[in-house]
Amino acid sequence: MSSNSNNDLGKFLRDYAEWEINAFLWISLITITYLLLNKVVNLLRSWNHARKIPGPPSSSFYGHSRLLSRQRLNEVLAESHEKYGSVVKLWLGPTKLLVSVKEPGLIKEMLLKAEDKLPLTGKAFHLAFGPSSLFASSFDKVQKKRESLAMELNGRLLERGNVNYAKIVDSVMERIYEIMGKGSIDCRLASQQMAFTMLGATIFGDAFLAWSKATIYEELLMTIARDACFWASYRVTPFWKRGFWRYQHLCTKLKCLTQDIVQQCRRNCKLFCNIDQSSHNETVNAGLEAALGGPSCSDVLKPDNVLSLELNGHLNVKEEPCGNIMGVMFHGCLTTAGLVGNILERLATHQEIQDKIYSEIIMAQKKEDEISVDKMLLLLASVYESARLLPAGPLLQRCSLKDDLTLKNSVTIPAGAVLVVPVQLVQMDKCSWGSDAKQFNPYRFLSETGSQSDQAHSTSFAGATDEHVDPGKGSFVLNNPNDNAAFLPFGSGSRACIGQKFIIQGVATLFASLLERYEIRLQPGSENNPKTTTDNCDFLLLPSPKIVFVRRNN
Repeated sequence: MSSNSNNDLGKFLRDYAEWEINAFLWISLITITYLLLNKVVNLLRSWNHARKIPGPPSSSFYGHSRLLSRQRLNEVLAESHEKYGSVVKLWLGPTKLLVSVKEPGLIKEMLLKAEDKLPLTGKAFHLAFGPSSLFASSFDKVQKKRESLAMELNGRLLERGNVNYAKIVDSVMERIYEIMGKGSIDCRLASQQMAFTMLGATIFGDAFLAWSKATIYEELLMTIARDACFWASYRVTPFWKRGFWRYQHLCTKLKCLTQDIVQQCRRNCKLFCNIDQSSHNETVNAGLEAALGGPSCSDVLKPDNVLSLELNGHLNVKEEPCGNIMGVMFHGCLTTAGLVGNILERLATHQEIQDKIYSEIIMAQKKEDEISVDKMLLLLASVYESARLLPAGPLLQRCSLKDDLTLKNSVTIPAGAVLVVPVQLVQMDKCSWGSDAKQFNPYRFLSETGSQSDQAHSTSFAGATDEHVDPGKGSFVLNNPNDNAAFLPFGSGSRACIGQKFIIQGVATLFASLLERYEIRLQPGSENNPKTTTDNCDFLLLPSPKIVFVRRNN
């Protein structure tokens, strides 16, 4: 009896185990089938929507990716827009759809509706700096933090007394003369020094200018900037690659240096702490806490220390505020350096404009004790024009991760498609900027006021000439570049650059302080070197011109 019972029990357990395994396999099969069918249905929906979007037919199952490896994307988009219209599609693969929008009105609408970024962007920041609430792909996750940071940048940081630009120029020139003593310096290297020092001093205060590890921090930041997108491009993080761990070691070292300068700022802050705290400081504290996602480390905010004071001195690699600060430095340095480098090259090759800007600075100094760029119209116009001619990137990328987008021209763009704006094509379009769209002409952003009216004449963005607009004579106003939907160096819509006003004002003030004491010239012998030129659709970036800084005798 006992033996039969054991056999029956063993058979029951075997049958039960077999039943459980079969049930598990069936559930797995049904789940996988459902997921695959869902992907197929979504893919068919995408194909159906994309079929109605004009564009070149795909030459193979792999799409246009092979074509783009042989031909620049801007050239392909320029030809496609010319042939198919303002909205065109390119299949980069059977599941990868790229849609390019060129008409300014549609661009404005698309950028308002498409609030997300490609997952690659968030992954690149996450691998480099850890969790961050400012650089996630989904707009819902970053909206509140972006609004708080924008309020802070456009408020407290624009109080230019908080940043001593004369000290920044002195620090930059000390480094530049050190480099020039060993050889020569070009616009790219000089702009990197200027952007890094300006942004560091703005975020961390005067302590950054005296920080002995600033050079190491800069080198690490630029190295990580070169490699970030490469490591993020892997579908699966390549933990098995030795180069990836070297990259992670550099990121960890950068994080430690960030914590080091933050701690120095906190110690510096404690030296200036007061007992009283005004309601204004309470408001600023709340705004900063919301922006960086961490509590304030001090009851009183010293003007020199802004974002860094949000860290409470107990940072570790998992805390978000440190990632936010490194992300701001990373993104800010790259974009600001590009703008500063283009301004340096334009002023060095357009001495007559540089001389007029210098006259503006001298006139402004006679009227006011402190440098205020608000009255330096040609300087601000030169910054806008430099940003227009050479934006931070050739393409402005957006994505709608969840919902399809229907534009006013009845074109429906499926969710998940890569949406791009060919910025350099749009910002050199003669329809928006005139026949001199490819030329450096800051006067296009200036309008002459009427002799019998306070209203400015509606000078077109198609460009005024030096003969018609001279800010040294008469009364002029500065056109708002954002009134032109084709002005996109800082993006547009919901995900536009939150630091646009801050960067424009900061860079202009930096150049006002620099040009007050130094003249920017091409290095002797490099006048005949090839300059940055344009073809039908893109800038041809030639080697950055070598420049020298000559101290003025005044």
